[in-house]
Amino acid sequence: MRHRVKGKTLGRQADHRDHMMRNLTASLIIYEKITTTQAKAKAVAPMIEKLISGAQRRERRMALIHLKKFFFDQSAAQKVMDVLLDRYKQKQSGFTRINKLARTRVGDGASMVSLELT
Repeated sequence: MRHRVKGKTLGRQADHRDHMMRNLTASLIIYEKITTTQAKAKAVAPMIEKLISGAQRRERRMALIHLKKFFFDQSAAQKVMDVLLDRYKQKQSGFTRINKLARTRVGDGASMVSLELT
């Protein structure tokens, strides 16, 4: 039973899953659109929402420190502060969009989606 168990395991151990999610969020912020499986996209989207809305609430210096601790790639943290906070100044939530693609992955037939920043 999965009582009170939050999140998806995605078939990986905790440290691998954590690094994969952090890399996916950094890729989404840098490129603003990525193609991934539906399960990974549904797991990453709330993380992006929380990062951007948290950066909006904090003062600039503290938000930058928090983002630099989260991302392995420092250019992603800088892009959040310089570009995305200005873009989403009037928005409270809804920073990501998941679009289903018509194709499936060749190896295992997993449904593919496009995850993008609005």
